[in-house]
Amino acid sequence: MKENIHPEYHKVVFMDSSTGFKFLSGSTKTSDETIEWEDGNTYPLIKVEISSDSHPFYTGKQKLADAGGRIDRFKKKYNIN
Repeated sequence: MKENIHPEYHKVVFMDSSTGFKFLSGSTKTSDETIEWEDGNTYPLIKVEISSDSHPFYTGKQKLADAGGRIDRFKKKYNIN
C-alpha cells in the first residue's frame, strides 16, 4: 500500500441538528467547532441534518405514500385508461 495517500482518521462527535442527538465516531472529516464529550476529552463537532435518531426508517414514524391513489390521480390528470 502506498504511504501518505490516505487521509488522517480520528474521533469526532456528530450532532443531529434537528434533535440534538450526539454520538462519537471515527471519521476523516474535521471541523473548527469542538465539543467536550462525556469522557472529558474535546473532539471536533460535525453537525448533520439527519441521523438514526431522526430518520423515519429508524424512528418508525415513516409516512407511506398511497401508491394506488397517486397512480389514479396521474391517470386521471392525463386521461389514461
